[in-house]
Amino acid sequence: MRFKTVTSPHDQSGNRVSGVMFNVVLALVPGTLALSWFFGWGVLINIIIAVTTAWAAEAMILSIRKRPVFSTLKDNSALVSAWLLALALPPLAPWWLTVLGAAFAIIFAKQLYGGLGYNPFNPAMVGYVVLLISFPLEMTQWLSPGSVEELPGLDETLRIMLLGQLPPEGWDAVSGATPLDLMKVELGLMKTVEEIKTNPLFGYFSGRGWEWVGVLYLLGGLYLLFKRIITWHIPVAMLGSLFAISALFFLVDSGSHASPLFHIFSGGALLGAFFIATDPVSACTSNKGKLFYGAGIGLITYVIRRWGGYPDGIAFA
Repeated sequence: MRFKTVTSPHDQSGNRVSGVMFNVVLALVPGTLALSWFFGWGVLINIIIAVTTAWAAEAMILSIRKRPVFSTLKDNSALVSAWLLALALPPLAPWWLTVLGAAFAIIFAKQLYGGLGYNPFNPAMVGYVVLLISFPLEMTQWLSPGSVEELPGLDETLRIMLLGQLPPEGWDAVSGATPLDLMKVELGLMKTVEEIKTNPLFGYFSGRGWEWVGVLYLLGGLYLLFKRIITWHIPVAMLGSLFAISALFFLVDSGSHASPLFHIFSGGALLGAFFIATDPVSACTSNKGKLFYGAGIGLITYVIRRWGGYPDGIAFA
């Protein structure tokens, strides 16, 4: 009996896993460089530590499971997970924090479920959430954005991250709140948005430096759309949902609610929309499902930011 073949299942796509992941890393490079420019050497050091740990953890588990090691490492999935986790960590995070997060992401959030293609959640975000819940103090010690002259040099950064050698003034000399942190705390103290934005931490419509990082994440996301690595459904639905609900509250009371542009260009919104929520394994696959999925992430993100216990909500959402 002959069956009608509607499509061509034997026609292979040119998009291999390793190629897709390489393009994701390529798209992350502009935002990574901007983050390094505004927050110093710690960003790149975090990436090196996270990637090295992820590769070592994956190789160890694959060996225990008696699975091929080098062919699996070459798919670059561990590289992407580690890179995303590193970008979400404070630039002066102690080395053990990065190691713990990357190891947990690979071992428990990925390999425990059977490896790439079987993990129900994004490994990088699982690692991030575990660190955020377990070590809230270390996860909130961000640098204030500054010029090259104002930021710790490479030697000082390595001493802080690897040896824990802080300046005599302590963490107050090298760390500060993120725009989302400051906005949340100050609104809780009954200050208005306009009063809060007079702080030098803020730029035109979001945090100083964070605006440029967000723009370059956006450009990286557009590159992924151009290369057809991702589709538009999840990013548009997520950012559109976040924009819409924040605009609604902003129009009702602009003194107590930040603008939609602040929410879009602060924290991990753009990174999450293009690089995390679009994870082909843990995201929805149908176009309609992607729209609901993305819209739900945007909505939950705003709820957590405005009324939850954390300043950002991307990983949880």
